[in-house]
Amino acid sequence: MNFTAQNASRKWAYGAFRRIEPAMVTVAAVALLLGMPIGPAMAAKASRPSPWADLFRDVSPRERATPRRAAVPLPKPRPSEAPSAESDKPDKEQQASPPNGKPDQQAAPAPQPTPQPSACRLALTDAIAIAPSIPDIKGAGGCGGEDLVRLEAIVLPDKRRVSVKPAAILRCPMASALAEWIRSDIAPLAERLGSTVTDLDNFDSFECRGRNRIVGAKLSEHGRANALDVRAFKFADGSLISLTDRTVPRGLRESVLHSACTRFSTVLGPGSDWYHEDHIHLDLMERRGNYRICQWDVWDQLPQKAPLLPAGRPEEAPPREVAAKPDDAKSDSRSDAKSDAKPEAERSDAEKTDEAEPPREEKPAKKKRRQNRRS
Repeated sequence: MNFTAQNASRKWAYGAFRRIEPAMVTVAAVALLLGMPIGPAMAAKASRPSPWADLFRDVSPRERATPRRAAVPLPKPRPSEAPSAESDKPDKEQQASPPNGKPDQQAAPAPQPTPQPSACRLALTDAIAIAPSIPDIKGAGGCGGEDLVRLEAIVLPDKRRVSVKPAAILRCPMASALAEWIRSDIAPLAERLGSTVTDLDNFDSFECRGRNRIVGAKLSEHGRANALDVRAFKFADGSLISLTDRTVPRGLRESVLHSACTRFSTVLGPGSDWYHEDHIHLDLMERRGNYRICQWDVWDQLPQKAPLLPAGRPEEAPPREVAAKPDDAKSDSRSDAKSDAKPEAERSDAEKTDEAEPPREEKPAKKKRRQNRRS
């Protein structure tokens, strides 16, 4: 082998020596450290036990030190003048445990206070009307109301009753006004006729609807339980008097009209609109300036027989005189022209045929029309 520096440079590049140089320096430093004498610090470090030496060694548990008891301050004793806690204990136990001994899943709500009756409710006693109270109604669109009653009958001063058929659901002020109307006006009117009123025909009372039952219309007073439709009264002798019947005496219907318009803010009957031709509408609607509406036409009775037609004009009657018109001259000229033309019209057909009519000239057909026809 011919090993020379030139051959080495050919086999190994110069860059290879540069990569090996750091490794050689490291090897030399380790060799120097191994050959150095061990000092006292290194000896003490070597004499320390390894932290992993006791890993697999059986070590007995250490005894725990006795716990220290801290001094906790106690509450002050209950003063002698304080009330005893035994009086409150039964109430708390009763609240905590139900009477059946089983705990409730949910605590019962606190009872609500009972609402006090209104002044109208206190005044509308059983001596005036049989009208038990009913719960408030709260419907959609503002329907319903508060302080409602179910008017079943009206008690007259002589203790007789006027039944409301069927029973009407009304507000207390409306029921009170209706009872006062029957007691003070209708009952004396029936006595003057020699009878007594026994029933009131209720056509409609509370109903959640628009005016005249039109969908989307403004809420009616019937929807607020503030109106009543009356159709007729029944008397003790069995007669039924309809307020819109034309056969009923006109004076009686007018008396009912005047009394109703005095006590109610709205009275609608025949003649107001075609919705109230067979009943009377009564309500206590509040308006500005205490404005009232009373629209009820008391119609007269229809005649039993149709009126006779006028007699025909007799033949011996003189002709009727007609006033002359300004255009008489024109009419005279027209009459003269007609008189002149009349003899010509009255000619016989033979004379007319004798008159020769002028011959008609026939025009030759054009060449273009023939061509069009052929085509």
